[in-house]
Amino acid sequence: MTDSEDTAEAGDVTARYFETDGERVLTFERSGGGATAAVAQNVDGYAMLKVRPTPTGDELERYYGFDMALDHAAELLGVTVGDLPIPDAARDMGI
Repeated sequence: MTDSEDTAEAGDVTARYFETDGERVLTFERSGGGATAAVAQNVDGYAMLKVRPTPTGDELERYYGFDMALDHAAELLGVTVGDLPIPDAARDMGI
């Protein structure tokens, strides 16, 4: 993991953005139930977004748009997209 890390919280959802050697990763965790979701993109920032149940989990779906990936992540968490906090460093994810 690189030094780039940013977090945000809203209600019972915590978001964490970080970068690995190959990916930009945005994770969500819902307190209480432990539901998680992750959105990942290559570090160059031009590839499709991958939605996973966890940062290292199997890919569930790919999306061109950040909004569509967030919608899927919200569904996995059982919340609405408006309930998802987005750290500043992750706001430019997507094509």
